[in-house]
Amino acid sequence: MYIADTLEVARQRRLIKRSTLFHAVFATAISASLLGPGLAGQGTKMDPNAKTMTIEGAVRDLACPVQNPAGTATNFDLKCTLDCVRHGSPIIILTKEGFIYFPISADIPDSGQREKMMPFVGKYVQATGAVFERKGTRAIAITRIKELKNVHLDTPALTERGAQSRN
Repeated sequence: MYIADTLEVARQRRLIKRSTLFHAVFATAISASLLGPGLAGQGTKMDPNAKTMTIEGAVRDLACPVQNPAGTATNFDLKCTLDCVRHGSPIIILTKEGFIYFPISADIPDSGQREKMMPFVGKYVQATGAVFERKGTRAIAITRIKELKNVHLDTPALTERGAQSRN
C-alpha cells in the first residue's frame, strides 16, 4: 500500500506542476496580448508608425534650392553649396523629385546631425531611415547612408576646380 500511495502522490505532484506551468504560460500570454500594444508606444523615441524608407538625393544646403528653383539634385553650384553650409545653412537631402528631407536623429531630444552629414555635402547619396512628414515638411532619421558614385553630378564649381587643378 505504501508504494501505491507514493506513486499516487508523485502523480498528483506532476499534475500540479503541469497545471501551474500551464497557468503561468497562459497568464503571461494574456498579459502580453493586453499590455503589449500599450507598451509598444511607450518608451519609443520616434513615432511608432514611422515608415522606414530609402531615399536618394544630393546632400546640400537649404538656402540654394529654396531660393533658386533651377538648382536640382544633380545640377547645382558646388562652391555655393559648400560656402552656404560653412556659413551655417541647414543641411538637407534634395531628391530628384524635388523633395527636401531634413536629417534628424532618432533620439528625443533631437541631436544635431551636421557633423555626421558634413562628409556627404555636395555628394549624391542613398539614405535609409525612419521618414516623417508633417504638412509638406519631410525629415529622415538616417540609420544608413552611402555615396552613390555612379550618379553624374553637374556641378560647375567642381568642373572649374578640376580645370584649375589641371592647369
